[in-house]
Amino acid sequence: MGKITMEQGSGGAATAELIEGLFKDRLGNEYLDRMEDSSVVPGYKRLSVTTDSFVVRPVFYDGGDIGRLSVCGTVNDLLMSGSVPQYLTAGFVLEEGLDTDLLEKIVDSMADTAKEAGVRIVAGDTKVVESSGGEGGLIINTAGVGFVDEDVSVGARFIRPGDAVILSGNLGDHHAAIMKYRLNIKNNLIKSDNAPLNRMVRGLMEGGIKVRAMRDVTRGVLGTVLNEFAKESGADIVLQENSIPVSAAVRDFSGLLGLDIMYMGNEGKMVCAVAPEDKDRALRIIRDSEYGENAAVIGEVKETSEKPRLIMKTAVGGQRAVPPLFGEGLPRIC
Repeated sequence: MGKITMEQGSGGAATAELIEGLFKDRLGNEYLDRMEDSSVVPGYKRLSVTTDSFVVRPVFYDGGDIGRLSVCGTVNDLLMSGSVPQYLTAGFVLEEGLDTDLLEKIVDSMADTAKEAGVRIVAGDTKVVESSGGEGGLIINTAGVGFVDEDVSVGARFIRPGDAVILSGNLGDHHAAIMKYRLNIKNNLIKSDNAPLNRMVRGLMEGGIKVRAMRDVTRGVLGTVLNEFAKESGADIVLQENSIPVSAAVRDFSGLLGLDIMYMGNEGKMVCAVAPEDKDRALRIIRDSEYGENAAVIGEVKETSEKPRLIMKTAVGGQRAVPPLFGEGLPRIC
């Protein structure tokens, strides 16, 4: 199809051709196909709603791309409230000069990931802006809606002393996959963990697990997320360093570059706090779910008489406080 031009952002015939021939052809469903200014969809009593924007560079990387990332990121945000994701919207900001073959691959990836996650993209928008120089790029903005059952209440404020902290898999994969590209490091063992976690989360909810809180461990990183758990619950979170799962390739990569795995981003991992009596069953459900085979219990919630902290029991037998991420992490990671 060539390159994106400013004419395709004019709202006229060229825009309609782009929408009909590329987006609708790949993302179409009974709601989007009506091409109205908004979609009317079946509703529910309680909704979870989220929005996100994706600016990752490069747009294709080992293990994923910006299209898959935009669906996974939005779906996983909805899941962390205990909801069942249903509908997404997608807004595309395209730079003049963007290769339409590349755009097609990205939209195909979005469609495949939406199908995997059991959601439908029901509304969208496209804008074209002047090129900032070099190859044309794109930004994707999404919004998502999920349905929440009346008896579901999930959040850090529900965490209690004694609860177990479970991480759904290896840390740092996405961070390392993006960073190796930017540093031109050749390592075929490092791939992003882009993944929708719907089957894993639904397994926990439908299995009757007392899930206190869930968060996806994205650019907020594990250190920041668990500090938020501690603050909101008023309790200490105590981790065991030896229990935190990391692949050998990422461990070597982070060690070579002096990176702390607690501050490396992910795009297909979650951390949850569950009632102590459900710890073993919850771990088994996660490990039996797609993308959860490396899950581990990494810590426990403890009462505190001081300011709530995140504490790491180190591999050599000591302990240290783990603060949230300060300053800027790796930019344009999602």
